[in-house]
Amino acid sequence: MTRDDALRRKGSAEGETFVTIASWRWLRAWAQLVLGLFGYGLAVALMIESDLGLGPWDAFHYGLSLHTGLSVGMVSILVGLAIQIVTWFVGVRPGAGTIANMILIGVFIDLLLPVLPTAHGWVWGLAYYLPAVLICGLATGLYIGAGMGKGPRDGMILVLHAHTGWPVSRVRTLVELVVLSLGWLMGATVGVGTVLFALGIGPAMQWGLRVCGVVPPVRERSVEPGERAAWNEPRGQQDLVPR
Repeated sequence: MTRDDALRRKGSAEGETFVTIASWRWLRAWAQLVLGLFGYGLAVALMIESDLGLGPWDAFHYGLSLHTGLSVGMVSILVGLAIQIVTWFVGVRPGAGTIANMILIGVFIDLLLPVLPTAHGWVWGLAYYLPAVLICGLATGLYIGAGMGKGPRDGMILVLHAHTGWPVSRVRTLVELVVLSLGWLMGATVGVGTVLFALGIGPAMQWGLRVCGVVPPVRERSVEPGERAAWNEPRGQQDLVPR
């Protein structure tokens, strides 16, 4: 075998290895994305069956389902689609993860609701709700960590942030107050669970993002005044808005 043949074989082997690694990473990202979306659907289903009260978007979806006769999952899909269509006209383009987020969470909610019994009493309700908040935080870390795009509601928050100049936190709070109020007016349950969600989703999400490597662990060191703590900056800051 000549030297040129040996080099060609080596290059071919390296190319095949690269393709194999790229394919594995792609499959792993998709598996992580789907697992995260399943976890989110499970968390929503548990919160609905707890009968303690829902988070803002879930209350909105549930209220719409009461008035349209559609399932909660189908309403979630249609709301996501409507938001995506609107944000398309202001330049937001969906990724593969955006489409999966829009469809699969609703599908998983509809699959899980019939098999989850309704909690009877506040003790069982808390037994549903508290793990649901943790699952929601972990699921958020999983699907954001997959790096395949933000959900449609995330895109809407960022569009409003860009057009108003307000901080993302303020935009998110105002949007969630609006959708929560609409959900409540349409008959969705708003109660102690709503308060638990509001207080718990931030820490749960931060924990999930750290577990999944999206946000690095906090390091024990002081930061000089004016120094930018780049080591504690989250990766993909624009994707850290909850669904």
